[in-house]
Amino acid sequence: MIKRKTLRIGTRDSELATWQAKKVAQQLSKLGQETELVFVKSEGDIDLSTPLTEMGGKGVFTKALDDALLNDEIDLAVHSYKDLPTENPLPLKVAAVLKRADARDTLVAPGGTDFLEDEDYEAVIATSSNRRRAQWLNRYSNHTITNIRGNVNTRLRKVEENEWDGAIFAAAGLTRIGLGDHISQYLDWMVPAAAQGAMAIMIREEDLVLQRLLNDLNHQETELCTRIERDFLHDMEAGCSAPVGGYATIEDGTLHFKAVALMLDGSERFDFEVSEPAEEAGELGHRAAEELLKQGASKVIDEMSED
Repeated sequence: MIKRKTLRIGTRDSELATWQAKKVAQQLSKLGQETELVFVKSEGDIDLSTPLTEMGGKGVFTKALDDALLNDEIDLAVHSYKDLPTENPLPLKVAAVLKRADARDTLVAPGGTDFLEDEDYEAVIATSSNRRRAQWLNRYSNHTITNIRGNVNTRLRKVEENEWDGAIFAAAGLTRIGLGDHISQYLDWMVPAAAQGAMAIMIREEDLVLQRLLNDLNHQETELCTRIERDFLHDMEAGCSAPVGGYATIEDGTLHFKAVALMLDGSERFDFEVSEPAEEAGELGHRAAEELLKQGASKVIDEMSED
């Protein structure tokens, strides 16, 4: 067992981010490693009014933690993996991917979900995600999407305070901090964001000793699935704000991958879905992107570039 001085774990200060950092601290404690949490404010935490899509998407929640690592203010940073840009020009690396939680999206609807059965009802649904927006409008074209910002607790409060019919949340974010009772419906039909439900630990590239310690926390199946999803996202040249989703799972040695790209208004959709042996699926994310681009999904990326 490798043991170092007290490790400084960098994290955002929201309840969910703190929960995730404490989870890593607990796992390191089981290895006999002492830790302390260091709280860092990100641009996405400070600016709660600008829609995420207007803030550029990439690095909104991660840049401050990157800077803290580069300045040796922390030893490792804990992220929701879906927040990490697929391109990383910095001397930093993902050292471990923890076992994934529920990757699904969910609907929180304080007044119930009966309105979904009324084809003529013009519901108002809150989300700041273009991926969720496009998939929702593809399914419910007469609904209206409104923007919502803030951490999980803030967004739940906004749903209660406003006359919206519902808002879309990640299942993992709600259940990790004991708020799963707010879930009105699991959106099994919605393709999640790449790496949704997974946590990633970032360190400095040269820290080989810490890398060896963190190898014990890495979950290989989750690492493979999220890598395929992020390869797809990268090759689509689609950042965190793009209406693109990808989700890989492994069952009995078979990896199943589905991917989607949509126009922002949900009017056009491109799908990819395939299953193959997990040991042969390493390049599947790249192949999925190639196939969707052949179908014409490049217009999805072109639309994002025009904004």
